Parts: sequence; structure tokens; C-alpha cells
Amino acid sequence: MTDLSTRFFGLTLKNPVIAGSCGMTGNINRIVEIAKAKPGAIVLKSVFEEEIDLLYQKEQSSSYAQNLDPEYLNYFDYVIKEENLGKYLDLIQEAKKLVDVPIVASVSCITSNEWISYVKRLQDAGADAIELNLFIIPSDVKRTNEENERFYFESVRKVSEIVSIPVTLKVSYYFSNLAKMMKDLSSKGIAGITLFNRFYSPDINIEKEELTSGDVFSNSDEYLLPLRWTGILSSKVDCPIAATTGIHSAETAIKMILAGAGAVQIASAMYKEGPDVIGKITNGIEEWMKRKFYNSIKEFKGKLALHTDDITAYERVQFMNYFGNK
Repeated sequence: MTDLSTRFFGLTLKNPVIAGSCGMTGNINRIVEIAKAKPGAIVLKSVFEEEIDLLYQKEQSSSYAQNLDPEYLNYFDYVIKEENLGKYLDLIQEAKKLVDVPIVASVSCITSNEWISYVKRLQDAGADAIELNLFIIPSDVKRTNEENERFYFESVRKVSEIVSIPVTLKVSYYFSNLAKMMKDLSSKGIAGITLFNRFYSPDINIEKEELTSGDVFSNSDEYLLPLRWTGILSSKVDCPIAATTGIHSAETAIKMILAGAGAVQIASAMYKEGPDVIGKITNGIEEWMKRKFYNSIKEFKGKLALHTDDITAYERVQFMNYFGNK
């Protein structure tokens, strides 16, 4: 019998295919639909720190125009945040009642301040784990590397002091020393790291000469960056790794597991093919395992990860190996 179980989020998952945080996982009806495809876990749509703040700022601007009392503004700030958080807590509770799949709450944040107070309530609502989607694009020339990196460590420390359920990180590749940063973060007691979160990417319309949105969904060839870093880091860090971005098929998921991922997170593939793509990928992994005579994920997980006796396969960055003979 083929055993697809794996470990991530500090939990034993029935299979390594996780429904990643996205708009589809922010609606209870879609969550129920996704659960029928039997993912290893479902990560709910993130609570965005700046989204809550933006709602407040809009109301604050309007209220100031009416010369309202600042005490009222403070109260309104509290009410808006409570309403947004309340809806999210309801979503967790409903999901836990209706589906038999681990439910992971997600907090997307850019500071290590007020949102910290939310996480205990996510745990109390029934979340099985918490994913901190942490991101700072290093575009502020006034901020040092140390300041940017401190945000990650402070967030982990503060959240770990508040909750007892597992905490994982979803991070970007914007680090001056990615390998050391992931190694150091992994030693802080977190239950996993997901490589990498997907940013909004601007594009330019050359006819209108204005900024537009780039492609929201990932393409199937975007898996190469997380594949490289999964292969490099999986044997070096002190916690499991999950891979995400560009994973649209069983073949790509298998590659990530061979590189050392304990799980994969998908989102764009669900938008393009529907939730049934989860079963398609899971079945594809199982069929490949049977063909290769693997009985469990752990038998081939990390088989092609970077080891000390083979440092060039993932670290080579030049094209000479290919172009030198052309």
C-alpha cells in the first residue's frame, strides 16, 4: 500500500498537496469544495495587516472631513478591525465544523506590531496551525539589512510566545544571504518554511504609458526558482520545507519532493483547473511512486537535495556548461 503521508505545519498530513492561501480559501463554500478533493491541508486566505489599516485610513479620512471627535475615530478603528477579524474567526470555525482537513490560518504582514495580538484568537477559533506570510521588499534605501531581518525574528518570537499551535513561515527570496537567514529562522522552533510567497508584480502598458498589474497567476515554468532553493536548503535547515509557485502538475510536485520538500502548496493551479487538480496531482504522485516501487514519501524525499559531496548541481549559476559546446 502506498503511503502518501508527510509532515508539515507540525502536523501529519494525509498527502503532500496543500491548498495554498488564496481567494478561493476565503469562502466557506469553496473550502468545502476544495476539501472534497482531499488536500493534505487548507491554508485560509490571509488576513492582511495593511488591508485592515487601509480600511481604517479611508474611514478616518472621511471622518476628519466631518470634523468628528478623535475618540470616535479610535472607537471606529477598533470596530473595523473587530469586524474583519470576526469574519475571519467565523470562517475558521465554520471550516473546522464542515471539513475533515487540517485548517491553517494565515496572517500576511509587513510589521511585527499590532497584528500580533490577533494570533491567539485564531488559535482559540480552532486553527490547527498558523502560517505567517512575512514579506518586506527591500526597496527602502533608508532601511538596513539588519532592520529588515529583525522583523522576521521578532515576528516569530512574539507569535511563539502567544500561541501553542505550530507556526510556519512563508517567505520571499529577497535576502542578501538567503541560506543563512533560513537556517537561522529554522532554529527558532518554527514548524516549517514555505518557499516562496508570490508578490504582486507591476507591468507597464507602453501604449497608455502607465503601470498595470502583471500576471496574477503563476506559470508552470516558474517552479525552477523554488526548486533550486528547496534543493539547497532542505538538508541544511532545522525544519521541514514546503515549495510553492509554478506547481501545476504531479511531475513538478515530485521534483520538489525529490529536492527535499515535505509538501507543496498550490493556488494558481486551482484557479486554472478547479479544485479537482488536487486529486489529479495526488494521484499522479501515487502512480509514479508505484512505478518506481516507492512505498512512502520518505523513501524518496530529499533524494536529490544538495549534499556536501555534490555542491554544483543547484549552485551553478553560469550557462557555460550549456553554451560552451555550441
